[in-house]
Amino acid sequence: MQVMPFINDVLAANQERVAASPTTRQSRFRFDPETMMARLHSRIIGQSAALQEIGSSLQVIKAELGDPQRPLGTYLLLGPTGVGKTETVRLLAEAIHGGSEAYCRIDMNTLAQSHYAASLTGAPPGYVGSKEGTTLFDRERIEGDYGRPGIVLFDELEKADDQVIRALMNILDNGQLRLSAGNGNLDFRNSLIFMTSNLGAGPHSKSARWLPRRLQLAQQHRRQEAALGARLDPEFINRIDHRIHYASLPRDQLEQLVDLALARLNQRLGRHQVQLLLEQSARQWLAQQGFDPRYGARAMARTFRHHLEPAVAQCLLSANGCPPGSLLRASRNNAATRIDISLEAPDC
Repeated sequence: MQVMPFINDVLAANQERVAASPTTRQSRFRFDPETMMARLHSRIIGQSAALQEIGSSLQVIKAELGDPQRPLGTYLLLGPTGVGKTETVRLLAEAIHGGSEAYCRIDMNTLAQSHYAASLTGAPPGYVGSKEGTTLFDRERIEGDYGRPGIVLFDELEKADDQVIRALMNILDNGQLRLSAGNGNLDFRNSLIFMTSNLGAGPHSKSARWLPRRLQLAQQHRRQEAALGARLDPEFINRIDHRIHYASLPRDQLEQLVDLALARLNQRLGRHQVQLLLEQSARQWLAQQGFDPRYGARAMARTFRHHLEPAVAQCLLSANGCPPGSLLRASRNNAATRIDISLEAPDC
């Protein structure tokens, strides 16, 4: 007859089994912070420090260590135009929800007067639209779902009226926005809330341009913080989890911007089954033409639209056209200061 082991032996055996094959608690969130940050680092140029801070916060969210009575994370992205602030939010939406437009964007530039605060919370009782509870917010994109956080972007925060900005304080504090009609709340506790601002992002002074980049960035941070304190109330600033500084783009990374712009153009050319290759002469010329410290990456996009895309379009629309599988080569025409496109037809 088999003798039953003592209970202490059973418990000890179970503990040894658990120790030998540990199990990791699964997060409810389905996104992978490392994969997301690899995507951001490949698409956002010159912002390693800013992206590192965002990546660290995403790990905290993934581990579910945040306060459940507040939004998952609130971020103020500070920096000049065209350095990747809005693009960061678009890439996060793409990584989490599968689409770069899968977030709720509020253009604060359109809320420059105090009466527009009602467009956030809805019309109060007795006013037209109060029963419908209509607001600028998209509830589905705000709240997300169990495995994926919602994403909200308040773009160009400083351009909104003070009353509009104060209407956001409850959202940042406890993740709730009560609708004026009294017929419900909007819940932001499963949301990533981003705000962008160009405060203090003017060009460097002439003397500062000769400083090492580290000192230039430190000076830029001080200007941004001073401008932020002059524009926003301390109690509002104190409710922001992360104030993240985006740097102006350096000259030595311009060819990376050319590569990114080329990748986007080739993605569109994929519909024609045609690809574009830049000769080094064209690459260097586009990098030179596309550098403007005031406008960042947007200056490069305009350079492509003005100098490269028309030449490509002319080739596509020519009498012979571009057969599927063709390779287009772009080179600089030194005599005419333009980009020339040559066609390499596919082997038949």
